[in-house]
Amino acid sequence: MNTTSLKNYPILHLLQKCKTLDSMKQIHAQMITTGLILHTYPLSRILLVSSSITTTISYALTIFNHVKNPTIFLYNILISCLTKRGQTHEAFSLYTRIFTDQKNNLLKPNSYTYPSLFKACGAQVQFQCGKALHAHVLKFLQTAHDQFVQASLVSFYSSCGKICIARYLFDEITQPDLAAWNSILSAYARCFSVNFDANANSFHDSMKLLVEVLHLFGQMQKKSLVRPNEVTLVALISACADLGAISQGMWAHAYVVKKKLRLNGFLGSALITLYVNCGYLDFAYQLFDELPERDTFCYNAMIRGLAVHGHGQEALDLFEKMRLEELVPDDVTVLVILCACSHMGLVDQGCKFFHSMQRDFGIEPKLEHYGCLVDILGRAGRVEEAEETIHAMLMKPTAVLWRSLLGAARVHGNLKVGEIALKHLIQLEPEASGNYVLLSNIYASMNRWDEMKDVRKLMKEHDINKIPGTSILEIDGVMHEFSSGDKEHPKAKEIYLKLDDINTRLKEHGYMPRTREVLFDIEEEEKEGHLLYHSERLAIAFALIECRFDSPIRIIKNLRVCGDCHDSTKLISRIYEREIIIRDRTRFHHFKDGNCSCFDYW
Repeated sequence: MNTTSLKNYPILHLLQKCKTLDSMKQIHAQMITTGLILHTYPLSRILLVSSSITTTISYALTIFNHVKNPTIFLYNILISCLTKRGQTHEAFSLYTRIFTDQKNNLLKPNSYTYPSLFKACGAQVQFQCGKALHAHVLKFLQTAHDQFVQASLVSFYSSCGKICIARYLFDEITQPDLAAWNSILSAYARCFSVNFDANANSFHDSMKLLVEVLHLFGQMQKKSLVRPNEVTLVALISACADLGAISQGMWAHAYVVKKKLRLNGFLGSALITLYVNCGYLDFAYQLFDELPERDTFCYNAMIRGLAVHGHGQEALDLFEKMRLEELVPDDVTVLVILCACSHMGLVDQGCKFFHSMQRDFGIEPKLEHYGCLVDILGRAGRVEEAEETIHAMLMKPTAVLWRSLLGAARVHGNLKVGEIALKHLIQLEPEASGNYVLLSNIYASMNRWDEMKDVRKLMKEHDINKIPGTSILEIDGVMHEFSSGDKEHPKAKEIYLKLDDINTRLKEHGYMPRTREVLFDIEEEEKEGHLLYHSERLAIAFALIECRFDSPIRIIKNLRVCGDCHDSTKLISRIYEREIIIRDRTRFHHFKDGNCSCFDYW
């Protein structure tokens, strides 16, 4: 009896309509009495149905275990069912049975065995397990270049952050399908969030990644018959958002509109994040309002945007609107609300929200939520209380939590807590320069130069270098990078002449350099000179030369804005009547008419 005739059996049509275990058992009984259960195709159908309508997969496993000589097709069906349910360990146990099945020594995995297993490994970041599975592919498949398997390998290595391996495997595919294209583009996009932090080479690395994303997207359009979908554009737009490449991001948005792609939650939130990260908050809100459907992802992106741009109350108001629309908050929603409270100094409101999240929304606090609480307390000067919060946690504190505490200790001059935090940080991140710098900041602000020199000596002994500050801005689609004291820019001469003009006018308006920000035991005059050439000062000078008078200046900085640059930028915005928007590691500063959106609370 062939498969085509089996598919037409009425009982199999009834099986597909089963909604309960009892009805499925009745059909199962009929399949046994009619002998239909002895054929592979009907067996595969009942395995699929039983695994989908029951809370466990035990019934499907029982059916499978009674099959005398299961084919690889049946193994593949059940392995796929297990991985979809997140039962990775059970799926691999079943995969192992393929090789230990004494009743069928000729049984071997095929190209349909591996994709679901690779997907499970990637989702749980089980790199070693997936790598071993890759070796099995090379050993057991007659052709390791099966396109279906290759695409799953690209996805696996992409999910594990192994972009070079993923790219090599992608290039081996003769005709990549949409899933393969999306996997490799998403891999590059994910690298932005990892690379574009406080790393000295982050700008160069991220620019290379962005160029590669755009190049791949162009290749996809030119050489492939596959049409990009929403997932493809999310990867492209996310890359632009992380680097602040507004021109390329707006081009991607135009492509979405031109091709009439559906603005689902993922694509909508990616576009909102693009405009938020590039300093175009009004564009982000306009897009949010015009979305045909707004889900939790979109609300999270917009609430976060308002929070990091200093509009904490508006963020809380939008959260209330979200609840009125009966959308269910998730752990990210809670995180961005806590972020809003932190940036606006809403200490009591933030603490109350944290302690009620489990009761009101059924969300268990994660490390990220504790990090926000520590930040809220630390910014408000309640440093000891922030330390107690870390010690009271049931989970092991991460470096992020201790760094947040160290940052609070620096701002409020709490040396005792700062030293405790650094001790933990050195154990967790012995090579992270920022941790040592934060403590040396505390010593420097207290004029305790000997202790500061000891910290610098410790850094030298461990071959740890301070990460230099860098600032980037985009003008007419071209990205420009500046570092402190940088003279490499083609227009360096004009930039430094403009800086002289800026510094002269600053002093005329009463500017006094905050020399305590300089972490060196040197003369005051030398300290002033050091402050004048911070990376954002150079970027601002260049923007005043090149940007239109009526356009805001938008800058991205890899480190926290120092107090002196914050004071001087407020004055520059008033003197030159320019709006200046700076995105640093944690938030946006909108400088206008001598004021900043953070109200000097950052």
